[in-house]
Amino acid sequence: MDQLPVEVIGNILSHLSAARDVIIASATCRKWRHACCKHLDTLSFSSKDWPIYRDMTTTRIEILITQTIFQTSGLQALSILMEDVGEFSASTVIAWLMYTRESLRQLFYNVKTIPNVNILEICGRHKLEILDLAHNSIAGVEPNYQRFPCLKYLSLSYVSISALDLHLLVSACPKIEALELVNPEIAMSDAQVTVELSSSTLKRVYVEAISLEKLILEADGIECLYLKDCALEVFELIGKGTLKHFKIDDVSVIHLDIGETIENLEIVDISNFTIIWPKFYQMISRSSNLKKLRLWDVMFDDEDEVVDLETIATCFPHLSHLSLSYDVRDGVLHYGLQGSSCLENVVVLELGWTVINELFSHWVEGLLKRCPDLKKLVIHGVVSEAKTDEECQMLANFTTSVVELMRIYTNVDPHFKYE
Repeated sequence: MDQLPVEVIGNILSHLSAARDVIIASATCRKWRHACCKHLDTLSFSSKDWPIYRDMTTTRIEILITQTIFQTSGLQALSILMEDVGEFSASTVIAWLMYTRESLRQLFYNVKTIPNVNILEICGRHKLEILDLAHNSIAGVEPNYQRFPCLKYLSLSYVSISALDLHLLVSACPKIEALELVNPEIAMSDAQVTVELSSSTLKRVYVEAISLEKLILEADGIECLYLKDCALEVFELIGKGTLKHFKIDDVSVIHLDIGETIENLEIVDISNFTIIWPKFYQMISRSSNLKKLRLWDVMFDDEDEVVDLETIATCFPHLSHLSLSYDVRDGVLHYGLQGSSCLENVVVLELGWTVINELFSHWVEGLLKRCPDLKKLVIHGVVSEAKTDEECQMLANFTTSVVELMRIYTNVDPHFKYE
């Protein structure tokens, strides 16, 4: 260890990241202390990494963080996650950020302060590439002054911000590629009921726990869109057909539009969602390059609408991964076995139930017959803790049926996951 260059030691300490571990390791000898001061580029303070923070006063924590940060030079990644340890002095936090902002590339910030600290004003116009803010308030964005010329990733969690400021903030990041919004508190004016986000460089967008009348996303280069636990009246994506991965989970939306040109879609993952199937199918039916389709716990707005394997096989000839949950309503089986077309390229098949009945094993068998080159079968099942005799017998019958099927389909690797 004595022969290691001081730069290599600094790299080792940077991989430790957690401030407590860095301090302990740097106490090894003078050379390691020097490496910590001159060549440490990553530092993290988190109450989750070291629960003892919760037993300290905020003043004591401020002193520890200040002493540690001010012994470094050239930090590139700083993480301060102190959500559950009280409120810090704004002047102290500002001193940390002012000291490190010239060299910072990544900032993960979740600190409650009195008064609120304006992160954009302090860190704007510098070299930040990643900015992850939580439990913060953003007001009065000035795009010309609070500009982030190098920022590629922006995450806002539990952040209070107006619709206009959110629009301006995204616009102030000319190189942004990934945007995450988690449970933001978006202030809407009487004259504005729509949130509009526009960026020509955005590739990935993740939105969780947001409730709005209308969300319009204009992103010409978007490749991945994920909506989770949202309530929207209208969601509209305006792009140029670059979307490859579309996922929605537990979303309530009246009008959904992901654009006319979606030939490049490769993954569609829909769960806990009510579909007006003809409209949705019309959107994705032109995605002939689709490789993965997941329809899980999906309700159909029209009881007469049924999605069958014939439709899936015909429209998505390159499909290699298919996931369907067993659903019978009013005696009608969704994802039925109508038609005779095979899913020739499907190599992974995921099937599951929320309520099992005696027809489930026959449905599984029918799907296996339609996938001649299948390599992997995954069965997801919900098994209640308090099982009736009938449920136990049904589960036993299903297990026996699957064992018999696997003796026939010896080339298929089966997996069972019960909740």
